[in-house]
Amino acid sequence: MRQVWPLPGGVHPPENKHQSTQQGITEALLPSKVILPLQQHIGAPAEPVVAVGDKVKTGQVIAEPNGFVSAPVHASISGTVVAVTDHSIPHPSGMSDRCIVIESDNQDQWVPLTPLQDYTSVKPAELIEHIRQAGITGLGGAGFPTGAKLKARGENKITTLIINGTECEPYITADDMLMRERADQIISGVQILCHLLQPNECIVGVEDNKPQAIAAMESAAKGTSIEVASFPTKYPSGGEKQLIYILTGKEVPSGSLPADIGIICQNVGTAAAIHDAVILGKPLVSRVTTLAGQALNTPKNLEVRLGTLISELLPQAGLVDSPFNRLVMGGPMMGFTLEGHTIPIVKTTNCLIAATAEEFPAAPPAQACIRCGMCDQACPASLLPQQLYWFSQSKDHEMLKHHNLFDCIECGACSFVCPSAIPLVQYYRSSKGEIRHQEAMQQKAEHSKMRFEARQARLEKAAQEKEAKRKANAEKAAKLKAGKAQPKDDVQAAIDRAKTKKAAGTSPRPKASLSPAQKQLKIQLATVNAQIKKTQRQLEQTKQQEQDTSKIEQDLALLNGQLKQLEASLQQTKTTVETAEKPAKPKPSAEEKALKIKLAMANAALKKAKRAIEQAGETSDIAGFEQEITTQQTIITEAEAKLAKLSSQKPSIPQPSAEPTKPVKKKPSVKDEHHKKLSIELAMTKAALKKSERNYAKAAEAGSEQEEALQTEVSTNQQAVKEAEAALNAYLAKQDETSPTPAAEQNNTEDNPAKPTKKKTPLDEGEKKLKIQLAMAKANAKKAKRTLEQAQAEGKTDLAELTTAVTQAEQELASTEQALADYLANKAPETEV
Repeated sequence: MRQVWPLPGGVHPPENKHQSTQQGITEALLPSKVILPLQQHIGAPAEPVVAVGDKVKTGQVIAEPNGFVSAPVHASISGTVVAVTDHSIPHPSGMSDRCIVIESDNQDQWVPLTPLQDYTSVKPAELIEHIRQAGITGLGGAGFPTGAKLKARGENKITTLIINGTECEPYITADDMLMRERADQIISGVQILCHLLQPNECIVGVEDNKPQAIAAMESAAKGTSIEVASFPTKYPSGGEKQLIYILTGKEVPSGSLPADIGIICQNVGTAAAIHDAVILGKPLVSRVTTLAGQALNTPKNLEVRLGTLISELLPQAGLVDSPFNRLVMGGPMMGFTLEGHTIPIVKTTNCLIAATAEEFPAAPPAQACIRCGMCDQACPASLLPQQLYWFSQSKDHEMLKHHNLFDCIECGACSFVCPSAIPLVQYYRSSKGEIRHQEAMQQKAEHSKMRFEARQARLEKAAQEKEAKRKANAEKAAKLKAGKAQPKDDVQAAIDRAKTKKAAGTSPRPKASLSPAQKQLKIQLATVNAQIKKTQRQLEQTKQQEQDTSKIEQDLALLNGQLKQLEASLQQTKTTVETAEKPAKPKPSAEEKALKIKLAMANAALKKAKRAIEQAGETSDIAGFEQEITTQQTIITEAEAKLAKLSSQKPSIPQPSAEPTKPVKKKPSVKDEHHKKLSIELAMTKAALKKSERNYAKAAEAGSEQEEALQTEVSTNQQAVKEAEAALNAYLAKQDETSPTPAAEQNNTEDNPAKPTKKKTPLDEGEKKLKIQLAMAKANAKKAKRTLEQAQAEGKTDLAELTTAVTQAEQELASTEQALADYLANKAPETEV
């Protein structure tokens, strides 16, 4: 016989357990619909994984756990999800919470079950995860997720496993009947827990008012190391800390957990659910619930599907409406009154009491405390209920915490014995809620303070870096200014030293530019490196969550192989690139540089003036722009003539003996407008391509979400570069075909020495004016045509005005061309030399 220790405090309320033990556990009728709250346990609510209209089967996961202290929710019937909405849940305040509503198809089709018959060959972590995914929580009342409870022991060695079969609350007989009828399943679940925890001893604690349950458990535990211990009946011996003291004589310190002293407690209903999950593969979709009370003709224990509405359940126990006065969920000591009957059964619903007015009369009005001390004698946690009551009334939260308010298990023993009928437990619950709220607000304020201080430090650091950068730039500018102020002799000496080093071959070798193939390989290399880093981070996170990492490790191996191939290809391209020395180009003189700058500025000003004329309206004054065009054309003509003269005076550049690896395309000495336009477009597309490649490489390295968009931009710019190069090459080829080669020109000169050469004369004012008018007419015609084409593309029907504008513009263009032709015909012929 095992030694037991007497429980301090406690009371002996009327048990009334005989009402529901007259018949065995029966299975409740399949409900027409179920309402499954997402939070049926302590911790974070589950996250829905189904939507309205989805077909589900019994045992299917409909909500996944959201965090460590959380549990999944499974469909308790087969049917259709008709709503994911707020609904009333079992709570003293009658609050609502998020629920999934399933309408039954009356088929009760189950998903394929996955049992673990040989659980001893499974790793403990995988076995705990299997129990967690079955949605098992504590079925004794608290509802703590079992998987989290088994993991939360940390480094503490569990020496004692206690299975709670006490069920000390009056009226409730769910665990009693479970031990009578399913003792083998309970012992099987206990053995699974022993395999996981490896305790030195395992004790099943049962009160001595359950002789049939004790006999059944002792019979099922024969041949095992599990010990069944009975002890005197006293409320609330079923409390976790109270049961530990009764069976072991050990006290759990204030603010600590039983695991801190090497003990874990589980309920007999939880042990049976673990057996069903591991041996049968069934998730937690039902539980045994006691239906009792004088308003029921046949009180009983039912195996109820979770989510069943109470309104569908009570008639199965013979509810009589006339004497029915009050509905209580739980026992009369720790339970609470429900406001309606459309509330679902959840995992922690162990009892429903349909009471009459005589059975549960209204509480008398509270009187003043007479300081009798009976509450102190009844408290099983050895607290001072009277002092806690005074501090609760005065809202002295510091003194409440000092007197260990949170050690109160809210058993109601103090309220039960109070001669003044003071609802002491309600005061304690209210004070606990206020303290938790204050602590949450204080924690939120501390978090905000930390964020503010971190932001201020970040801004201060940025300001210091900005100031340091400004000072560095100022020092650099001062050094450059001092260098520019050197005497000419010092500058000339520096130039002479540089020439001497260059002649001696000590000048730094210019860095070879990368080929397009090497650039593409480097971009791919950066992308693969970024993917490898991202995969490594995912692998670390998966390992921390103790999930399967085989798929991620396989992806990482493939990426490493791809990285090695790219590095080998890049090295091969580096070794095979042939470097050919380019002939040194003579440096342009200062006069030539000035002329080129002048020519570029004049061309820009000319284009600007032409654009202004094209955009000007009919009433705009364009005389100033015409004068500007004439001036800039004169400047361009003079600059080009001087540049041509300087080019003819330059010595010829010696050609290298070896032929270049790439064919050199002949370009015209002076680019025309179209050639310049194509060259500018090619340069702009190449610049855009380089910019997009840099952005893509940075995004790939950082694992940014814009990686795919930037990769598409790179492909688009590559295509644009190809099109611009093709257009320029086609134009150059066409120019080569139409213009004679220098050799052909020389032959023509030798064969026809007497052929006169025309000397170009400068334009007079009349011809210039006509040509400007012609350019404007062409611009107006193009603009009118574009406007008409755009209107046609937009599907407009009223095009008469636009068509007329096009006709007028074309007529004006034709008349201007004819005027210019007549003027040129009347001019004096060009002189021949």
